[in-house]
Amino acid sequence: MTFHRLFLILGLTAALAACAQRGKITLLPVAAEVGQVERIFIGTTRAFDPELGSFGTGRSEKEAWARYDISVPPDRKLGTITFPGRHAKPDPQKHFLTTSVMIHENAAAFSRELRATLTALPRGKRDAVIYVHGFNNTFAEGIYRIAQLSNDLDMPGVTLHYSWPSVGNPLGYVADRDSAMFARDGLELLIREAAASGAERIVLVAHSMGSALTMETLRQIAIRGDARLKQKLDAVILISPDVDVDLFRTQAKSFGPLPQPFLIFGSDRDTLLGLSARLTGQPERLGNLRDVSRVADLKVTFVDTQAFNAGAGHFNVGDSPALLQLLSRIRDVDAAFGADQKGRVGLLPGVVLTVQSATQVVLAPVGAVAQGLTE
Repeated sequence: MTFHRLFLILGLTAALAACAQRGKITLLPVAAEVGQVERIFIGTTRAFDPELGSFGTGRSEKEAWARYDISVPPDRKLGTITFPGRHAKPDPQKHFLTTSVMIHENAAAFSRELRATLTALPRGKRDAVIYVHGFNNTFAEGIYRIAQLSNDLDMPGVTLHYSWPSVGNPLGYVADRDSAMFARDGLELLIREAAASGAERIVLVAHSMGSALTMETLRQIAIRGDARLKQKLDAVILISPDVDVDLFRTQAKSFGPLPQPFLIFGSDRDTLLGLSARLTGQPERLGNLRDVSRVADLKVTFVDTQAFNAGAGHFNVGDSPALLQLLSRIRDVDAAFGADQKGRVGLLPGVVLTVQSATQVVLAPVGAVAQGLTE
C-alpha cells in the first residue's frame, strides 16, 4: 500500500469517526407506550450473532427474515436519531428503542405476515418502501435510520429494510464493497417477496454504497427478463450514491426505461464521496457529480443538496428537516417535472437545468426551500 493511499484511508477513518455514537439494539417493550412505533420488515444476509442477540457483521448465504418494531421518541428534532449511552438508562422519551422482535422461521412465514399487513391497507395504498443502507453500518443503525425516515416522511404503505453484511468499520471499505456484491441475490429476493405478498408498487431508497448494490440488483432483475417485477418498481431514490459513474450508466442501460421518478440526491461537497473517488482512482462518484451531462441520455433527476451540507455532507436528505419535507412531496416533484418550467417555480426553489433527458436541480438554501414548501 502506498503512503498516499494510506493517508486517504486514515482521512476516511477520521471523517467517519466524527459521526454520531454507534447504535445497538436495545429491547424495551414499554417504550411502545411512549414513542410512535414504526414496524420494519427485514430481509438480511447477515449472520445471526448470539452474543449480540441480533444480526452481526458476518455473511450468511441463507437469507433471514424478521420484523422489528421501533419506538421513535417524541422528544427529538426532525432528522435526528438518538441512542442510549453505553452506561445510560434507556429513556423512551429521548431514545430510539426496540419494542418487539419477530425472527421468522422461513420466507413463507415472513410473507404471511407481510401479506396480512399489506392486505389491511386500502387498495391503491399498498406500497412497499425498501430501504438499503450504506457503508459502515451496523444492523441496528440501518433499522433505526429507516424507522427515522419512515416516521419523519410519514411513509405510505409498508416499510422494509434490506440489511446487507457491512462490517461496520471505517477501515472496512473494501470488505464492504465485496459484501455489497455478495448481497445482490438477497435484495432481489426481498423485492420479489414484497411483490408476491401483494405490494402494488415498490419504491427503492438506497444510501451510499447501498446504491451500488441496488443498481446491480436492478440490472440482475432486467437480465432475468422479469417484466412483471420491473413494472412493480415505481420509483428509485439514491442518496449520496457511492457508484462509479460509468458503471452506473451501464447498469441503467441494462435495465432499460428507468422507474419514474428516478432521483439522485448528491453534492460535490460530499467529503466522504470525495475520498472514495480518490481511493478508486476516479475523478468523482455518482453522488458528487459535477456535470449532469455525463448522464444526460438517462431519464434521471439529480438534486444538488450542497446548500444543506453539514459535517461530511454524506446524508443531507435524512438529517435536514427542509430536505425531509421535500422528499415527503416526491410525487408532487415528479408531477412538476412532467409540466412546463412555470410549474416548477415555487415547488423547487433554486436553479433547474435540463440536459437532454436528465434534469439537474441546484437547491436554494434552507429558507428558500422551506418557503417553497409552504406556498
